[in-house]
Amino acid sequence: MGFIEKYGLWTEEQQDAARAVAARVEAEGIRTLRVSFVDQHGVLHGKTVPASALPSVFRSGLTCVSTLLSKDTSGTTVFSAFNADGGLGVAEMAGAADVVMVPDPTTFHLVPWAENTARLLCDLRFQNGEQVPFCSRGVFRTALERAGAAGFDYVTGLEIEFHLYRRAEHDPNGDGIGRCTTTPTPVEPINQGNQLLSENLGDEVEPVTSRIRDVLGQMGIHLRSIEVELGANQLEVTLDPAAGLASADAMVLLRSAVKQLARRTGYHATFMCRPQIPDSKSSGWHLHQSLVEHEGGRNAFVPADGEGPISALGGQFIAGQLAHASAACVFANPTINGYKRFAPYSMAPDRIAWARDNRGAMIRLVGWAEDGSTHIENRVGESAANPYLYMASQLHSGLEGVDGALALPQSADDPYTTEAGRLPANLREAVDALEADTALTTAMGAQFVAYYAAVKRAEIARFERTVTDWEHREYFDLF
Repeated sequence: MGFIEKYGLWTEEQQDAARAVAARVEAEGIRTLRVSFVDQHGVLHGKTVPASALPSVFRSGLTCVSTLLSKDTSGTTVFSAFNADGGLGVAEMAGAADVVMVPDPTTFHLVPWAENTARLLCDLRFQNGEQVPFCSRGVFRTALERAGAAGFDYVTGLEIEFHLYRRAEHDPNGDGIGRCTTTPTPVEPINQGNQLLSENLGDEVEPVTSRIRDVLGQMGIHLRSIEVELGANQLEVTLDPAAGLASADAMVLLRSAVKQLARRTGYHATFMCRPQIPDSKSSGWHLHQSLVEHEGGRNAFVPADGEGPISALGGQFIAGQLAHASAACVFANPTINGYKRFAPYSMAPDRIAWARDNRGAMIRLVGWAEDGSTHIENRVGESAANPYLYMASQLHSGLEGVDGALALPQSADDPYTTEAGRLPANLREAVDALEADTALTTAMGAQFVAYYAAVKRAEIARFERTVTDWEHREYFDLF
């Protein structure tokens, strides 16, 4: 009996999917499988195996070192991995022990830019079969189970901005991923100045964007649009709404595919919020959200006659996201760079408010009761966010509002002047806000929050020890 069967880790749907995957691998001549999990930063890690290893992977998963969960964005291990509790208060991680990557057969998809290759996403388990509490996918699944117990599916649609440059030196290993001592990939701008929805500039990058569209389609991720955004070298992609884990999985795969395709074709794509390159604008991630009733599939945000622009439950959901906005910000904006995006009159929020169809508000209410499309768009996130944690924090925050029957505050007709709480000014303030928010900490898991806050504080400390370009310019000659 294998590890997966021994601990009953697959649903019937996953068992059926595993049989279908095995047949497809043989029928389509797939020779290589990437078996991957998503780390705390939303980045894929894993192992590559021959297709002949698939039966073994489907029986017992694959092991990987648990210290991958102990690292900050530089790849530096921030916990004492060789202590009796792995530095995290978890005996199963002592001595940098292995954890098990358990594949989810329902996530099987092709990797079209690599010959005869496919990928499976995984959940993390300890060797005793228990869920690893620091697994991002598991954290989001817990939030989805909470919504499910209340009778709802969580449906999200994505708008993601990123920058695309030409590589100045086509170095396939030049990204510096996970190495804090390397310089950024040398790039050249494709264009300059503001360019929102420019058809000419869109045509200039069409050889790359059409390849992105086609490859994502082969992976089962169908773009609603790919368009030129405001800043130089900036693009935006939008995805159709999807329920549950599917939307977060799609975001991880989209980022990975875009970066790998760009690298293979002489370009560099970055989902960093604001690159230090002239004419750059901040890249955001606008998260469209609604709750759909299990019974009948009705959008629970659609108001009844006389309820106003959104249902009473939808208003409570918004109120919850407003109430926990500061604490949830660390998941929506997990990088030091991301807080440079919050600025007035920038189509990014700078305070905690909502409004009807206003792109300056943190929460924008959109859609119409007549066609059942009423939903909210939270504009707080940066494109580098871990999708599982971003979505989990948003869902928990909204459900806290529903459970507490919170009243929806007055809308902000002018979101940049209205009297409202300010979003955290930096990552440190966001971490402080999370640790002070008892309700969201409990919902996300106290153990997970303590772990995540420690990782972020390690990044902050490393940043504060670093001499910046500004400091050198300001003081080198003056003093």
